[in-house]
Amino acid sequence: MTENAWTRWPSREALGREGISRPRRLLAWAVRLLVLGMLLWGAFTGDHVRGWALAGGVAGVLVTAALAWAFWRTTLAHRLWPSVALIAALLGMAIAGQAVGFTVPALVVWCGCAVSSLERLPIAVALPVTSVSLATFAAVNNDVWLTTAVTTAGLALAGYTLRLDSEARGNAQRLLTQERMARAAEAESAALAERSRIAREIHDVLAHSLSAQLVHLEAARLLIERGADRETILERVVAARGMARDGLAETRQALSALRGEMTPLEDFLTEIVATTGGARVTVTGDRKQLSAEASQAVRRVAQEALTNVRKHAPGAKVLLQLDYGEHEVTLDVRDSGGSPGELTGSGGGYGLLGMRERAELLGGSLRAEPDEEGFVVTLKVPA
Repeated sequence: MTENAWTRWPSREALGREGISRPRRLLAWAVRLLVLGMLLWGAFTGDHVRGWALAGGVAGVLVTAALAWAFWRTTLAHRLWPSVALIAALLGMAIAGQAVGFTVPALVVWCGCAVSSLERLPIAVALPVTSVSLATFAAVNNDVWLTTAVTTAGLALAGYTLRLDSEARGNAQRLLTQERMARAAEAESAALAERSRIAREIHDVLAHSLSAQLVHLEAARLLIERGADRETILERVVAARGMARDGLAETRQALSALRGEMTPLEDFLTEIVATTGGARVTVTGDRKQLSAEASQAVRRVAQEALTNVRKHAPGAKVLLQLDYGEHEVTLDVRDSGGSPGELTGSGGGYGLLGMRERAELLGGSLRAEPDEEGFVVTLKVPA
């Protein structure tokens, strides 16, 4: 529901001091001191100010200052009726001052009420208060009518200008606060995303490493059950230990990659292919710079696919093809098939599922299915 402009208060940011520069604050205090000086001068320079009149003048100045401060506080809190009562009390003080001969202080109070009302009250309330204040000022002021009219118009314009200025400052403060909140939320979101990213990387590395270790340990178990010779069993155990060592190295590499420190993707694929018998890699297209997430996805899929080949089709030939397209990078891992290995049933089968989720988070896709000869895994990620 849209708030009525006539009954809308100036914002608390506009009525407060926040966002006011130091020079402007000094200027505001200078104006207040000037007004107070005028009040004191007007109160104590008249010939009639003696004895009780002097004490009354001092009391009047103090009461007027207290009422003005209270008016500032109630308008800041958007309390309408207390604000109206206080501005009425200030007008009453001006009338009383005029009645007992304190003309200059009364004129200053009327002018202050007119300007402050336009600056700090809703327009529907400010206009009547300002009209009464300026009309009384014009009636009491003994200058020529043209000077009085110009002064009255200038006071009204000054009050409205101060209102517009304070509203502009308040809007700037609200926008600044919203921007700070948005930045804080963005930083928190980025931190959560980074934690999720690190957790996903470590999970994928450990899943691949532990899966590879399981392959060798399961083979060692089967060899022990069949009474194989000690050297054959030891070979499997040593291989599992090597996989554990490689897993730690891959974890460090993943953390380095998250910091932007990683070997080129082509070199990485060449390295993992070199440790797999019967595998080779080809690269086509113009090389493109991938994001750390996309590069890590390609690396993890390549590792997971090779692990699956060793598990399900040992001895099969494997071709890894990396193709840099115009808008995406494709990794295609194909094996020539073969007889199922002894460890086909080992593992939980969640490796490719995790890779598919990773690809989808990047806006890509992963396909894993048998083809005419063996099995094919195809990953596509945006370049």
